[in-house]
Amino acid sequence: MRRSMILASAAVMATGLLLAGCGSSDEPSSNDTASSGSSDAGAKPKVGVILPDTKSSARWETADAKYLEEAFKAAGVDYDIQNAQGDKAQFQTIADGMITEGVNVLMIVNLDSGSGKAVLQKAQAQGIATIDYDRLTLGGGADFYVSFDNTKVGELQGEGLEKCLTDAGKSTANIAYLNGSPTDNNATLFKAGAEKALKAKEDGGEYTRVADQAVPDWDNQQAGTIFEQMYTETGGKIDGVLAANDGLGNAAIAILKKNGANGTVPVTGQDATDQGLQNILAGDQCMTVYKAVKKEADAASALAVAAAKGEDTSSLATGDVEDSESKKKVAAVLLDPQAIYFDNVKDVIADGYTTKEKVCTADYAEKCTEAGIS
Repeated sequence: MRRSMILASAAVMATGLLLAGCGSSDEPSSNDTASSGSSDAGAKPKVGVILPDTKSSARWETADAKYLEEAFKAAGVDYDIQNAQGDKAQFQTIADGMITEGVNVLMIVNLDSGSGKAVLQKAQAQGIATIDYDRLTLGGGADFYVSFDNTKVGELQGEGLEKCLTDAGKSTANIAYLNGSPTDNNATLFKAGAEKALKAKEDGGEYTRVADQAVPDWDNQQAGTIFEQMYTETGGKIDGVLAANDGLGNAAIAILKKNGANGTVPVTGQDATDQGLQNILAGDQCMTVYKAVKKEADAASALAVAAAKGEDTSSLATGDVEDSESKKKVAAVLLDPQAIYFDNVKDVIADGYTTKEKVCTADYAEKCTEAGIS
């Protein structure tokens, strides 16, 4: 029997024991981001999902929770989707509750690898199948990992910044790196990809990195403070900002606006948030990276449902990644990201990720027409 099928079957058996001993309730707790799919507490397969927060990116609330819920409902499995709101103690409490209530599969987006590892190992000790969603938990040993090619995300950002600087007629430039949280492995991959894309320009002396700092917990308020310090320390001599996501990018744009430099300094982003898309339409942001979250959620939910039902998962996770801490391979699904500029903002709307009504408010209506958004 294939390892993946063994894991899933073990999870079902373990859950049966837990249910026999203590029963199960599908009533959502007060901090659920989505309510449970069913009140039937029998032996029905159940998936637990812990999302990280709502302040680092709007996507966790507006996209991931919604798409995962839709997929679990369609598959007829019970589910419990909760959000830790950036609190590691709360993350652990939610995980303990899900393990006690008898989930067959636990899917997490870790806050950091240390606390994520503890949660995964506790679940695995109970025979529960585990999935790292979006972020790999280093040393965690999850059974599966579902995400986008995060090094490629960084490459698109680096290539985008170079394109926008070239379009602005800047052959030489001072670059500031505003990186994601140092505890997020994805942030490490984003930066590595961006550095790869910009290496030739930096090695050749055309681009000079004048600032380079990570933003703890992806906190947008801290990002503004950090970028303002960068701007002050360089005397405003920053020609481009490699910002790791739209929230950090918007924080930098706010400081640029304060100094009358918005629109003249290209800023990158990620997540194709409504705010990020509006910044692109306004000319304040150079580009963003669109990750079709529905595809990610659908891939993860398909794995979770199959594992919860004890079905073969080998055809669902055909790739793998190496855990840089344990050096072990993790079965993986890696999806392709897409660079978004002014002329293809419409692609994000056409894909159903957001709507014209949300992006094309009165202040942006004219720019939306110019960008071909109908």
